[in-house]
This record gives sequence, structure tokens and C-alpha cells, in this order.
Amino acid sequence: MTHRAAPAHPGRKVRMVLDTDTFNEIDDQFALVYALLSPEAVTVEAIYAAPFSNSRAATPGEGMEQSYDEILRLLSRLGRDHDGFVFKGVTDYVGPAKEAREAPAVDDLIARARSATPDDPLYVVAIAAISNVTSALLKAPEIAGRIVVVWLGGHALHWPHTREFNLRQDIGGVQVLLDCDVPLVLVPCEGVVTHLTSTPAEIERYVEPHGDIGAFLAQRFKDYSDDHLGWAKEIWDMAAVAWLVNPDWCPAVQRSRPILSDNGTWSYDDDRAPMRYVRHVDRNAIFRDFFLKLRDFAGVE
Repeated sequence: MTHRAAPAHPGRKVRMVLDTDTFNEIDDQFALVYALLSPEAVTVEAIYAAPFSNSRAATPGEGMEQSYDEILRLLSRLGRDHDGFVFKGVTDYVGPAKEAREAPAVDDLIARARSATPDDPLYVVAIAAISNVTSALLKAPEIAGRIVVVWLGGHALHWPHTREFNLRQDIGGVQVLLDCDVPLVLVPCEGVVTHLTSTPAEIERYVEPHGDIGAFLAQRFKDYSDDHLGWAKEIWDMAAVAWLVNPDWCPAVQRSRPILSDNGTWSYDDDRAPMRYVRHVDRNAIFRDFFLKLRDFAGVE
């Protein structure tokens, strides 16, 4: 097998799809809007609802359905039609058996990947459990040469543990991702994207006044905590989009892919396939770009 690293950065406008567990928290909503307001860098061809399970959803399938509904709420406030653009994802994880799951999102990803080429790949920005993406890779392994996966998941490789939500939801799916030949950009959470925080005061000033979508995002943000005194919140998922918008804001290095054990711990082998590893995010530049784009979209001076 010939192992391919993801390109350092595409350096041009690219095709992308967004795979998102949009109702799990509040950061996916910001990432989705950021991608759609960045047409200078990306053409968003499709959005996939990803599964999740936690206090908001009893099962992965319920989480996927809630995410699908949240995507529609966002698009309605952006004036975007969802028909042929938003697809429901899998209702269960790939899991230890590494079993491909069926879903419209999986089939759409395979079809779009087959229309791409190694020289002009489809960028798959995944900000959730990786189950939709690895189901497609298991079902159609040949698409690995036609896509680049930008996955926000796990913690920094120097972090003392890997108990990160996207990773632990589907450890089998992450093992498929790390062990296959697909070009990969890894965007870690704790230790890297932890810096991408905002506060209620900042959101009220630079997001809330900007149309229906600004008011919606601000309400989601402020509702996440009952106590705003001294509180800041990570908007994790914007970092994966920002890597495509401007690589200087998310500098990455090439290194070997870690090995993920069944109990969710990292180990290392320098002979493993290479990947791009984001090691820092420029919080100020990313939020400034987002705030300006949101302002321009809403037509607010």
C-alpha cells in the first residue's frame, strides 16, 4: 500500500462536504454557517447529518435525526434550500466490528467522491463521530484516493488521555480512518482547538445583531450555560473549516498517524502512514473573519 499524506493545503478553492452532529452541542452550528459564508475558499456541495448519543439523544439514530432537523433550521435562516443538499446519515456507529452502515449520506459521499480525482479531490470536513465517512470508505475503498478527510476529533497527541467526544463515540470507526490510506488532516481538540473560545458579551456584540441567523446562533450559545459570569465556550468545530479558509490560521505539520487501541489510548509507530496534524489555531483571526462575513451577509454596517 502506498501511504499518502494530505496536501499541506489545497491552495485553491475546493469542493467540500460537511459531516456534522449539529444538535450535539453549539459549535457545529457556527461551523456550518462559517463554511456557507466562505465561498471564496470552498464550495459546499452537501451536508450530512451525523449520529451522536448523550443526554440530548438516547440513541445514535435519534441524535442523527435531531442533527438533521437542526441543519434545516439553520438553512432556513440562511435562505438556503435543503432539497438535494442535506442527507440523513447512519443510525448506528461502525463499531468494533468495523461494519459499514447504510444511509443516504453514505451513498451521496461515495457518488461525489467518484466524481473527484486525486489531483482535484473532494474535501470531507468531518466534525462528528466519523461513522458516515468510514462507512463510505468501507463500502467503497477506492474513494480513498479521491478525497481528503479533515477530521476534528481526539485530543492533542501530547495530551494525557483521548477521552474526546467524537473519538469515543465510534472507536472502531476512528481505527478504520487511521488505518486506511485516505489522506487525513487531524484537528485535535484539547491542547489545540481549546483556544477557540468566545464569550456571551462578544457573541451579543458581533453575532446577535446580524439577522435571523445571528440571533439564532447567539441564542444557542447563551442557552448552553445558566451561569455566564466569567464563562467562555469553545467553538471547536470552526477550526476544521478555518483550515480550508486560511491555512495560516491553523498551521499543520506532517507526522505519522497514531494507533488507537480498543480502549481508546494512543500509541505510536513512526512507520505508520503520514497525516497532516494541526498544532495551533489563531483564535483572533478566525473569529474576526467569521464576524465580518456574518455582518456582510446580514447587510449590517
